[in-house]
Amino acid sequence: MTAEKIRAMDVAELENKVKESSEQMFRIKFQMGMGQADGLKKLRELKKDRARLLTIIGEKKKGAK
Repeated sequence: MTAEKIRAMDVAELENKVKESSEQMFRIKFQMGMGQADGLKKLRELKKDRARLLTIIGEKKKGAK
């Protein structure tokens, strides 16, 4: 997900996306623990997207004050 698409969303949508990505990361980590190691690329991608989301949420909340 690009930063431009993320910036177009409102804070509620962004927080929902963060929750979804956290759940997906949990599932992938669980699968990797069970021996299915094919989710490493997806896990890295999710971590980066989640960091982008959290950064932009912080920027929007700081700008709203």
